[in-house]
Amino acid sequence: MKTFKLVPFFLLLLLASCSTVTVYSDYDKNVDFAPYKTYAFFKPGIDKVEISDLDKRRILHAIDNEMAAKGFTKSDNPDLLVNIFTKSREQVNVNQFSAGWGYGWGWGWNPYMMYGGQTTVSTSTEGTLYIDLIDAKKKEMIWQGEGIGTLTKNVDKKDEKIGEFVNKILAQYPPVKK
Repeated sequence: MKTFKLVPFFLLLLLASCSTVTVYSDYDKNVDFAPYKTYAFFKPGIDKVEISDLDKRRILHAIDNEMAAKGFTKSDNPDLLVNIFTKSREQVNVNQFSAGWGYGWGWGWNPYMMYGGQTTVSTSTEGTLYIDLIDAKKKEMIWQGEGIGTLTKNVDKKDEKIGEFVNKILAQYPPVKK
């Protein structure tokens, strides 16, 4: 009977380990997050983000969806200002595979050692998305979330990937104080 109770836990653990986005967050421990109910985007900060306008709109749309799901309302007189910042870097992955097997250690000749190895080189882009929440009245950052993961150039998968980044980051808000 106990093993059946553990099965959902291990399935959840397996699904969580499949995530391709790693997230972190930081916040001001002196802030009460309960009163914040409305938000707007911090246009001067967002205008400085050096990504395509299409990707910028994808991110802002995903943030709108997540904030609405959390019960926030977009407002002209917001409690919170939302800002974003992005970074990216190229990753070069070199994998080397050697095919050679035989018997024993030390000196000797093995006919299978004639097979050379194979080296593959691949590149990918690792991106970081920061989402900053700023108290609109005090003009102070109160929370920051960061998501790091591999980006895609496939247009059909960009919405999904960006949605995953934003969802995982904003899942950390509001912070659980310990």
